[in-house]
Amino acid sequence: MPNFPRLMIAGTHSGAGKTTIAVAVMAMFSAAGMRVQPYKVGPDYIDPGFHQVATGRVSRNLDTFFLGEAGIQEVFTRSAVGADISVIEGVMGLYDGIGSTAEGSSARVAQILQCPVVLVMDARSMAGSAAAVVWGYADLPGGTPLAGVILNRVGSTRHLAILTESIEAKTGVPVLGGILQDNDLHLPQRHLGLVPSVENFHLHKVMMALGQRVAGEVSGEKLVNLARSAPALTDRRHIFVVEPGEPVRLGIVRDSAFNFYYQDGLDLMAAMGAELVYCNALEDLTLPEALDGLYIGGGFPEMFMEQLSANTTFMNDLRRRVAGGMPVYAECGGLMYLCNTITDFSGHEFNGAGILPVHCRMEKKRVALGYVKAEALRDNVMVKKGTELPGHEFHYSSVTEQNLAPAFTLRKPGDLAGRPDGYAGGNVLATYLHVHFAGMPGAARGFLYSCARFRRVRETV
Repeated sequence: MPNFPRLMIAGTHSGAGKTTIAVAVMAMFSAAGMRVQPYKVGPDYIDPGFHQVATGRVSRNLDTFFLGEAGIQEVFTRSAVGADISVIEGVMGLYDGIGSTAEGSSARVAQILQCPVVLVMDARSMAGSAAAVVWGYADLPGGTPLAGVILNRVGSTRHLAILTESIEAKTGVPVLGGILQDNDLHLPQRHLGLVPSVENFHLHKVMMALGQRVAGEVSGEKLVNLARSAPALTDRRHIFVVEPGEPVRLGIVRDSAFNFYYQDGLDLMAAMGAELVYCNALEDLTLPEALDGLYIGGGFPEMFMEQLSANTTFMNDLRRRVAGGMPVYAECGGLMYLCNTITDFSGHEFNGAGILPVHCRMEKKRVALGYVKAEALRDNVMVKKGTELPGHEFHYSSVTEQNLAPAFTLRKPGDLAGRPDGYAGGNVLATYLHVHFAGMPGAARGFLYSCARFRRVRETV
């Protein structure tokens, strides 16, 4: 069985510095000539972009809510083949899951993958108390063992020595290094978190600087040894054992405004027979020729509305294709783009594609965040009425008019009451719901079937 050397870099809480340190460790290993396969626990789209810049490899999401235990194992082993080391960045705090449960937590993924866990801890203004924190994380009943600790925002070399002595003597957990506070780096942020890597044109230099800095303060050798100590894993395939269906040309809008996609979901549709054809709503004059369907993912269209609305030829072509029956699946930012108009954070109104006769506006506070269960209220281009899908939503915008036929009822896990979301009508499905097709192959197959049906009609005209 393959060993798949691997480790997880988790945090005590959000904001402890795990993303910066995880990315820096990836960059450090890459600079040393290692083939690094990155991963992110949870439904995050932005951190994986930083991972890709640091490693040159596409980062994969490991999410138990979407994929389940077998899916986590398959997504990991399938993509770890050929890598010298795999580095998994956790989500929130190590034990933070859905509600009070372990579902969706970094600890649960570490347990599934039998993965050594390195805990990143913000050590500002702490001394002996740091040992109590580490002890609590290491010895939590039902928890996962800690393989080591990286201390972040340390005040001085003397402070690091005090912390190391206290933690190692009282807990037995090794301290693998410390990042001095005056060396702290911050990646740019905005309303949905870190600014996506596609908008950071000088990011590679930043990543290399991060890697060099961490190399001087964290033991890369110890991290590699920990990763190599992980037990062998069986490489089993289930999700991706599929028979290709009818060949279709599926357009994917992927640019600075729309770039929230789960790579394994795209890979699955390709395995099912879809030719993925990428296009750019900011710069392309038209959609690619002979498309059988279009997938517009999430992203930050609100930050690019002047450029998007100015590209009228692309919007005109999209409206023409939709009027001709081409199936369209628009997700979150994609939904926004299909609206008549969009008002940004500054109150400026821009024209959208004009396919949904509604107005979208950005709100000052977050509208929705978290996992949901979605039930289809009617047949659509992806699933039949009554189908239940796992999903995630995270947005600061809202649609002001609710006079369209909603696509789904969304319920948070454990809630009985639901609320309507999105639009399903004819050949268009638009929703705030983010889905992971690798976690629901039936939905992927359903959308591609709609595309194939349109192709048959298109080829007879």
